[in-house]
Amino acid sequence: MSTQREMRPLAGSLLGFDFAAELARLRQETPWTAHGSNGVTLVKHPDLRIVLMALKAGVRIEEHKADGRMSIQALSGAVRLKLSEGTVDLRAGHLLVLDRGVPHDLEALEESELLLTIAWRGEAES
Repeated sequence: MSTQREMRPLAGSLLGFDFAAELARLRQETPWTAHGSNGVTLVKHPDLRIVLMALKAGVRIEEHKADGRMSIQALSGAVRLKLSEGTVDLRAGHLLVLDRGVPHDLEALEESELLLTIAWRGEAES
């Protein structure tokens, strides 16, 4: 079942989210039913991005990297990240932070929900 997402602000001085409602909506959309994963960008500022993701067990996201520092918080389930230093299993309630440009791939060990935050270099860090 494909649904069209409602337009809403991605940036602002105050944004709030209901994760349960967002995740329920993700699981009704075609990417979830067809491919086993889906995500939505909740916040999009020039220096900050926050993405909520849902993954079915066995889904893999091939090696990639981000230009900003990144945190991955497991809200439920478990995922495995493969890094050049080895593998890290991230379970519900745990948080992992990666520095800029760290290549990694990700595999959902079980059905999982993740909150991904990417922060880019600010003026003070230049």
